[in-house]
Amino acid sequence: MELITGDALQRFFKEFRREALHLEMRDTYGTEVEKPHLKKWEAGDRDDLEWLQPWFDTVREATRVGKVIRRARIISEPITDYQRWVLSDSHLFTDAGEQIVWIPRRLVSTVALPGNDFWLFDEETVIFSIFAGAGEVVERQMSKAPDAIQLCKHAFETVWSLGVPDGEYEPV
Repeated sequence: MELITGDALQRFFKEFRREALHLEMRDTYGTEVEKPHLKKWEAGDRDDLEWLQPWFDTVREATRVGKVIRRARIISEPITDYQRWVLSDSHLFTDAGEQIVWIPRRLVSTVALPGNDFWLFDEETVIFSIFAGAGEVVERQMSKAPDAIQLCKHAFETVWSLGVPDGEYEPV
């Protein structure tokens, strides 16, 4: 596998042709971008959400030209405060055009899952996100290996079929 930068990952969002699939399997993340906004939410303060606009613009542009962006979130229940925070604004992601489902972890016990979260672009390139225990991104690994693509596509489609659409998920 080849290591890539965050900037290289961002280029894939401009260059993919049909579909970008994202599987998230952690209950908490702690990226540098998110931390200050999560702290605001925890304190009960309102966030201006300006920091999310570049992502919403990316999604709107992709879906405007017929591309699909789907995100599946495998979550433990009861959900963590982090996931409560994500859920509180997830309607903004779907309003922009992203399709999101939530999958309770208890439903995926017999699903073969890759070891890390990933983005799969056009069933050609998979990019795994490797996280530290506290949730920071440590590295990104890119693969075009057919077995990695097949594992990720099958895992994604299987959990997607078990998911609850974003607007219908009721947190436990």
